[in-house]
Amino acid sequence: MSSPSKQKYLRRMRCAVGTAMLLAAVGCRENRGSAADSYAPPHDTNVGPIPGDVAVVHTEPDPYLKDPVALQQGRDLFGWYNCSGCHGDHGGGGMGPSLRDASWLYGNRSDQIFNTLVYGRSKGMPAWGQKIPADQMWKITAYVKSLNTPLEPEAPTPRAQEEVPSSDYYSPSVTGTSSH
Repeated sequence: MSSPSKQKYLRRMRCAVGTAMLLAAVGCRENRGSAADSYAPPHDTNVGPIPGDVAVVHTEPDPYLKDPVALQQGRDLFGWYNCSGCHGDHGGGGMGPSLRDASWLYGNRSDQIFNTLVYGRSKGMPAWGQKIPADQMWKITAYVKSLNTPLEPEAPTPRAQEEVPSSDYYSPSVTGTSSH
């Protein structure tokens, strides 16, 4: 390379590097937020009680408690909203607590169950109040209240007691072995 062309090349390189540095500096000053901001969900999903103002507590009676059609719809909704994913197909428990027993941490009255559905609970029960219509939550509540009662739709069949072989089954005359 000749000296004038070398100088021309170096000037162009300095200009390109300077321009790149200027653009980088301007880009750094612009606040674009974090990567997490760009991947934020479209709405907040609350799990458990929502802090802040006192929540409205529903105390009205369950309108569907003895309506067989609504109880069946509540069972269907229990499956459709995947309540069975945590509480088991018939509410017998799994990752979530059993809904068939008499021991309830947050109360087993209809209004208490409804409020649990609406506001969630702190140990993993999500708040469904913004996602499921109140009418459907009352049907799920009625279904949960019907568990382990004669009103329960599609109640699980009780397991047959295991047959225990009689002691004759193991005797030498049956098995063909001797006890020497």
